[in-house]
Amino acid sequence: MNVHHITPRTILAALAVMAVPAAAFAAPALTGSSTAPRTASTAAVAAACPSGWGSLPEANSRMTPAPVTNVRTGRHPCFDRIVVDVHGRAAGYDVRYVKNVYTDGAGFLIPLRGGAKLQIVVHAPAYDDNGKATYLPKNDRELTNVAGYTTLRQLASAGSFEGQTTIGVGVRARLPFRVYTLAGPGSNTRLVIDVAHHW
Repeated sequence: MNVHHITPRTILAALAVMAVPAAAFAAPALTGSSTAPRTASTAAVAAACPSGWGSLPEANSRMTPAPVTNVRTGRHPCFDRIVVDVHGRAAGYDVRYVKNVYTDGAGFLIPLRGGAKLQIVVHAPAYDDNGKATYLPKNDRELTNVAGYTTLRQLASAGSFEGQTTIGVGVRARLPFRVYTLAGPGSNTRLVIDVAHHW
């Protein structure tokens, strides 16, 4: 028997070697490098997202002479947001997925990136009583920079004609959305369109 080879030093060395794999497996959970915590976090965010949205048209027939003054976008955990600023009374709207978006009046096709096209018609002009423009984007084909957004791919102006303003939105896919208006700041109002990241 080779009993004389098994010494306390040998046992300690063996235990040290056996402990390395255990430490290696434990380290990711402690440092946060494991994918498990991120998956759980993603699931928690998805569970907290609003539900009950759809992809069918949403409309309100109210018209207003209050002009459109700006179009903005923002990113949120569950959706990408579009905000149309109106200088005055809340405007009605017609928001729907369409095959293509065309310019108001002339009817020229508006090319849009993405797998689906959302048309936003705001029942408010983008000009004042004297016909002077109240909203002049730097680039009609890129109203805001949506690079890196989860859902939005492009916002383009389709013009303002006969008291209404049209915006074409390129969307990653035909995803659910909601539309509502908010008062403020001051006497201004905001038309808000949220497009979800997922069904």
